[in-house]
Amino acid sequence: MNLLEELKNINPKNPGGWPWPVKLLAIVAIFVAVIFGGAVFDWQGQWETLSNVKQEEEKLKETFLAKKKQAINLDIIKKQLTETQQSFGALLKQLPNKSEMDALLTDINQAGLGRGLQFELFRPGPEKVTGVFAEQPITLKVTGNYDDLGKFASDISQLPRIVTLNDISINPAAAQLSMDAMAKTYRYLDEEELASQKQAAKPAAGAKK
Repeated sequence: MNLLEELKNINPKNPGGWPWPVKLLAIVAIFVAVIFGGAVFDWQGQWETLSNVKQEEEKLKETFLAKKKQAINLDIIKKQLTETQQSFGALLKQLPNKSEMDALLTDINQAGLGRGLQFELFRPGPEKVTGVFAEQPITLKVTGNYDDLGKFASDISQLPRIVTLNDISINPAAAQLSMDAMAKTYRYLDEEELASQKQAAKPAAGAKK
């Protein structure tokens, strides 16, 4: 009688009377079922923990690589920051402070007189504050020959402070030429002015809320 026939003839209510091959097969089946059940019900939580740990490991690897990249580029970033600060400092030196504005206006006037020009109008306008800077407009009207007017414009561009000529208009005036222009120069606000500006902005910010 083979194993298949023995399985057909066994009495499930009498396991003690089963043939030894059938008993061994039953024991193996029970063992496998216990292992499988343990894996499903007992080890499932550990598998989930292991999966979470692997995901966390991947995130840590990505963070590490990002930090490593930042560390490699840190020296380059520091160098760029230093260069930017130096460039900003150089530009800032070209802007007068409040106490130097009168001297700058005198320099503009002297640049015209030095070229033999006649000032018919030299009128500084009200300052316009933008951020940490103040723009100073100056309405100009000078007369002279074409060559002197051109040299005056060149002298203005070469002043150590930033001065621009805008809205230039040249018209004949008797035997000479008359030039109307708007000169603009800029200065940075001092600490007291910046503090006042911030203080004035606070109520407006509160009102918006």
